[in-house]
Amino acid sequence: MDRYPALNLPPVRLRAAHRHGEERVWDGLRGCWLLLTPEEWVRRHVIGWLSDCIGIPAVNIIQEYPLSLGGTRQRADIVVTGRGQQAVMLVECKAADIAIDQCVLDQAVRYNSVVRARYIMLTNGLRHYFFAAGDGTDYERLGTVPDLAAWL
Repeated sequence: MDRYPALNLPPVRLRAAHRHGEERVWDGLRGCWLLLTPEEWVRRHVIGWLSDCIGIPAVNIIQEYPLSLGGTRQRADIVVTGRGQQAVMLVECKAADIAIDQCVLDQAVRYNSVVRARYIMLTNGLRHYFFAAGDGTDYERLGTVPDLAAWL
């Protein structure tokens, strides 16, 4: 795991193993081994931050949330749910070397047209951006992390 960059997120303890010549990481939420990619490195850290720092229970963190968009099957990286399993925040993770730009926001907004979360988080592990959903496709950029606990 030394080949992955330090992120602007708290460190996490990862259970890793080499299997079939590939580096794998244990996903404790789903109980399976995953290929450790640069994007998965960021996703593991975001999940650790949501759980350990923000206090989101594991049951409220859904990874690779399935959705259908324009007749094609897609997956949102992470969806945080609240009361009644209502979507509170959609998280789009990118690898650390991928810029968070308008295309990434557009992707998250498309996903959120189905998910209908109150907030969107965009991150590459180094930079994090938060948005509050407005009417339709209007989103307000937030200066801080939204108070997710209020929605749990």
